[in-house]
Amino acid sequence: MDRTVIAYVIYLVVSIGLTVWVARTLSRNGRVFLADVLHGNEKLADAVNHLLVVGFYLVNLGFVALYLSDDDTVTDTRGVFEALSTKLGVVLLVLGVMHLANVYVLNKIRRRGVMEREQNPPVPPQGWTAPAAQA
Repeated sequence: MDRTVIAYVIYLVVSIGLTVWVARTLSRNGRVFLADVLHGNEKLADAVNHLLVVGFYLVNLGFVALYLSDDDTVTDTRGVFEALSTKLGVVLLVLGVMHLANVYVLNKIRRRGVMEREQNPPVPPQGWTAPAAQA
């Protein structure tokens, strides 16, 4: 088997494995976060979580597929490691950026929910004041 094909197979297996692991981690921990953001609405939290995970898979697996091709032919074992380290390093950076983007967006949503909750007075008003007469 050609060393370039071996490098491609290893790249795909590791990249897809990392993508699945990161997506599951985000899904498991993000669900709790979304439930808090969405005021305990579990069904909506599950739906949003699932949509985020699908989008994460599409973007990352699409990038992995686009980044698969290489102009250089791998001729020796050292070349396999060099090609894999470059490709997997870039995939890890993209996964990290996607993870940080997800956390950033979820935090923005959470902050908005906290701000909305803080705008309601902690206790109902004790009475009302009649409008002032206009002159």
